[in-house]
Amino acid sequence: QVQLVESGGGLVQPGGSLRLSCTASGNILNIAVMGWYRQAPGKQRDVVATATTGGITNYVDSVKGRFTIDRDNARNTVYLQMNNLQPEDTAVYFCYAVASQPRVAYNPYWGQGTQVTVSS
Repeated sequence: QVQLVESGGGLVQPGGSLRLSCTASGNILNIAVMGWYRQAPGKQRDVVATATTGGITNYVDSVKGRFTIDRDNARNTVYLQMNNLQPEDTAVYFCYAVASQPRVAYNPYWGQGTQVTVSS
């Protein structure tokens, strides 16, 4: 099994910054994609940003220019630097990974989620 552990959420004022981190552990062969999703109250879980092992990144339009995703492949860790946070960014943020294990094909895995609240 692959475990994802997130950290870095919290309460911040509008215009502030937070940095989320997520580390994958377990008997991992390769992680093809790591990324972040978020779920606001009463809404579905949506993608925020993803990054492949080769460094290809994608962002939802609403965070482009404000959020940056970065991977440390050697440490199986992904970061999300969030700048100029706005109240609409308030959500539970979930780490996501598509990983393979010995004799196990690629599967999706999720972290437990970390709360980000943007409020004055």
